[in-house]
Amino acid sequence: MAYLTDIEIAQQCKMKHITEIAKKAGVEAYIEQYGNYKAKIDLSLLSDTKDRKDGKLVLVTAITPTPAGEGKTTTTIGLADGLSRIGKKVTVALREPSLGPVFGIKGGAAGGGYAQVVPMEDINLHFTGDFHAITSANNLLAAMIDNHIQQGNELGIDVRRITWKRCLDMNDRQLRFITDGLGGKINGTPREDGFDITVASEVMAVLCLSDSITDLKERLSRIVIGYTYKDEPVTCGQIGAAGAMTALLKDALKPNLVQTLEGTPAFVHGGPFANIAHGCNSVIATKMAMKMGDYAITEAGFGADLGAEKFLDIKCRMAGLKPSAVVMVATVRALKMHGGVPKTDLSQENIEALDSGISNLLRHVSNIKNVYHLPCVVAVNRFPTDTDREIEAIIEKCRSLGVNVRLSTVWADGGKGGVELAEEVVRLCEEEDNSGFSFSYEDDASIEDKIRAVVQKVYGGDDVVFLPAAAKQMAKLTEMGYGKLPVCIAKTQYSFSDDPKKLGAPEGFKVTVRNVKVSAGAGFIVVLTGDIMTMPGLPKVPAAMKIDVDENGKITGLF
Repeated sequence: MAYLTDIEIAQQCKMKHITEIAKKAGVEAYIEQYGNYKAKIDLSLLSDTKDRKDGKLVLVTAITPTPAGEGKTTTTIGLADGLSRIGKKVTVALREPSLGPVFGIKGGAAGGGYAQVVPMEDINLHFTGDFHAITSANNLLAAMIDNHIQQGNELGIDVRRITWKRCLDMNDRQLRFITDGLGGKINGTPREDGFDITVASEVMAVLCLSDSITDLKERLSRIVIGYTYKDEPVTCGQIGAAGAMTALLKDALKPNLVQTLEGTPAFVHGGPFANIAHGCNSVIATKMAMKMGDYAITEAGFGADLGAEKFLDIKCRMAGLKPSAVVMVATVRALKMHGGVPKTDLSQENIEALDSGISNLLRHVSNIKNVYHLPCVVAVNRFPTDTDREIEAIIEKCRSLGVNVRLSTVWADGGKGGVELAEEVVRLCEEEDNSGFSFSYEDDASIEDKIRAVVQKVYGGDDVVFLPAAAKQMAKLTEMGYGKLPVCIAKTQYSFSDDPKKLGAPEGFKVTVRNVKVSAGAGFIVVLTGDIMTMPGLPKVPAAMKIDVDENGKITGLF
């Protein structure tokens, strides 16, 4: 059976004018139009609605994914459309896609099938320019650091200890480690440098965690860019870049408004990766969605051990948020992979592997219920290659183990395929108790104990191995007064452990921490484990090779 591609489905959609969507969301007085189908929302909306009751916040997360993803965004959008179909006033809050995965292996982040946000080409490509503004602000700071050194280095910055990197919103392994400033004194000071992907930039995290322009500027000022020859930290504020960076980010701080295929308002804003950053859309967009909908549906990146952990332990802690329910997305193909099936054979029916791989799902569900104490439902996201026997087997297995589960067919059926899930989400929000919500660690725990708590409570590991450099960094950061900050652990998305080959629900493992650094502007400690890279590379056959545009400007091959 031939299926339409995501872009073909999106291009067939007759979109409503953005003013109609804004009216439906109740934000028509606050929008700044970017053409007919996109708009930004003025920040004054939050102050004007501060006395309005917040809607229920629902987090969509997932089990440990396969390389192609398990459809969290698709499920998030389909759930929102399903809630709309049963008469609920609903908004959806999503991240913006990074060009790295769009042209790489994973694809875009606008959903899929009949559960998408549109215009999908714009959203997956340049959108409203937010990522370009973040890249520019990041690189302005980098340029001003090197210029400060070139102009006499009054602060005494040690060029060997500059921690601030340049960034680019593209997978480009060639730029991970570079030497710049070559060509003689007039061209700068030679030093080792490198690029991160834009979504890993601290500027992205700062923008997503700020709640106002003033907060944004203060956070930017606190960014630590390196250390002096006397081992003292140097901040963005000392470099004098915070004001200009804020000017570049002024419009990027405003959330973007678009629509689902079924006309549900969608706030799409910010896009940090969950394996190397905190993996959530902006606090401002989430709060706007909660003010303007009785139900606000949002997502967190990759598996629940990454995105959900950071959403709950970092974003909710900082922003004072408390989810009413959590949706755990699971797929037949991911469960088969965790049951030992190679990714080349995932389209073949295998009930035995499904039964074996369910351990991964059970650990994620247990974490939500027993670590964070939140109501949870598993959404089995059906793919076209799934057989009826496989779907029945996983649902029956979940129910036999006491796991709350619903089938989701939103990829094929849109909001109609999310009605059953939507009804259960409403029940969880209205009847279940979320008052016991707690974090996996306390603020006053040491950096070491916070990392150990996540590894043991969430990952299921035995302990943490801190390499000497990491131990020294933790001691230094504690001495500098950063010990009370939450931790943002960078780890492979393909395993609970730091080894992508350990599938399922591994036990008896230790996580190795090789580097610890402070993101003082974002307000957390970044912990690098395993071989995680902050600048990904392209695959052997990049998705970019399939993308084209005809003489009329119509894009093809974009999924």
